[in-house]
Amino acid sequence: MKKITVNASKKYDILIADNLLENTGDLILGVAKPQTVAIITDDIVDGLYSKTVENSLEKSNLKHIKYVIKSGEESKNGNNFLKICEFLAENQITRSDLIIALGGGVVGDLAGFVASAYLRGIDFIQIPTTLLSCVDSSVGGKTAIDIESGKNLVGAFYQPRLVICDYSTLNTLSDEVFSQGCAEVIKYAVIGNTELFSHLQKNKKDFDREYVISECVKMKRDIVQRDEFDKGDRQLLNLGHTIGHAVELKSNFEIAHGEAVAIGLCMIANASYKKGLCFEQTKNDIINIIKDFDLPVSASFSADELYKTALNDKKRTGDTIKLIIPYSIGDSRLLKIKTDEILSFIEEGI
Repeated sequence: MKKITVNASKKYDILIADNLLENTGDLILGVAKPQTVAIITDDIVDGLYSKTVENSLEKSNLKHIKYVIKSGEESKNGNNFLKICEFLAENQITRSDLIIALGGGVVGDLAGFVASAYLRGIDFIQIPTTLLSCVDSSVGGKTAIDIESGKNLVGAFYQPRLVICDYSTLNTLSDEVFSQGCAEVIKYAVIGNTELFSHLQKNKKDFDREYVISECVKMKRDIVQRDEFDKGDRQLLNLGHTIGHAVELKSNFEIAHGEAVAIGLCMIANASYKKGLCFEQTKNDIINIIKDFDLPVSASFSADELYKTALNDKKRTGDTIKLIIPYSIGDSRLLKIKTDEILSFIEEGI
């Protein structure tokens, strides 16, 4: 088992191994002594893994309750946020209790935001069950819900008490969902890990899961410790996301997050090459590896449509915005531009 420790505003461990779910109760008792554990999950994960977690909690004499949302990005909304808060209050959950976020990024973001706000903050534990949530969203304390104007525009920085990453859960993912998580893995490699990029090029989807997840988590840990509240370096983790989020929102979430990130990566690589910011080989390497992982490289939306949506990006400050540019594989940097310049980047990207 790999253990990676994050020293942010709250110190906590990320445990990475297979078949960890059956030890959930004991792992919780190693960091907290709750009276009641509230499991928040979705209707797909519930049928796959809730019973294993619940059995483990019972063996550890931990009382538990459960709230199940419909799977999908559409569930990450204010209505569900309030419903879960009411559910916790009705079940007399107190600050001495804790929440388990059992699922992918949607569950983790929503449950984490609930934990940050309910009673002004109670402990929560992330148990990611998708590749995307294992390598990215479960680590670092970003929690949020979506509103009509954009994705993740309402949320809080709130670190978990523990992350239990049981990568045996990836065995039940469809090939499509697994590929979507690979977009985030590729993102990490392009940002700052040439060895990881080479491993992915060589092994494609047959990569070493423990190695890849650990490398991504270590990279995120290091960035979060330098910039927990997203004022500087942490924005590097949004490589491909400014355009990707716009694609995701314009599709009404019919294009999944990982697919949108893949499109965003290809578009920013194209634009960077055309603007003389990266070499043609860098652009080709990014697009080719996206194709190798069966991910899309383009979307049908116009530059103007994506531009208007991208203006709501969280990295915008007044009339400027920070884009993340891949200068070469393993070397991505923040570039501050005027908001009206985004249109040019999107046009070049298309």
